Amino acid sequence: MPDEILVRRLARSDYEQWLPLWDGYNAFYGRTGPTALSPETTRMTWLRFFDAYEPMQALVAESGGRLVGLAHYLFHRSTTAIEPVCYLQDLFTDASVRGQGIGGALISEVYAQARLAGAPRLYWQTHETNHAAQALYDKLAERSGFIVYRKVL
Repeated sequence: MPDEILVRRLARSDYEQWLPLWDGYNAFYGRTGPTALSPETTRMTWLRFFDAYEPMQALVAESGGRLVGLAHYLFHRSTTAIEPVCYLQDLFTDASVRGQGIGGALISEVYAQARLAGAPRLYWQTHETNHAAQALYDKLAERSGFIVYRKVL
């Protein structure tokens, strides 16, 4: 792990360093050029992290004064639990520091935040081709066996 990784809540002053990580995350999943998210979507996503009425939360990993990773998560109701469950929606580390424990540190802090909120479970998904992430995730959680379907509307 790089020297002194600090995992903390996202701050408004982090925007200039958060944006390249956000863009990198979206590029990793093919959202660039004609399929890129609109600037309005990015702006609204950023604003949601600081809106007390929104269930979205954001953590960042910092090393040497530089942001090197992000985790975005949210709480939502479920028909199978009384308390809201936690969904880890986005996880990304800068390519220059991958494999150094930052993703695991971010996930561990999401676990801690979910426990503090009383969530009975945390879950996330990744693309079937993201084998590097799956190698980490297989150490930290169990595969649910569910397949995700979606329809763009």
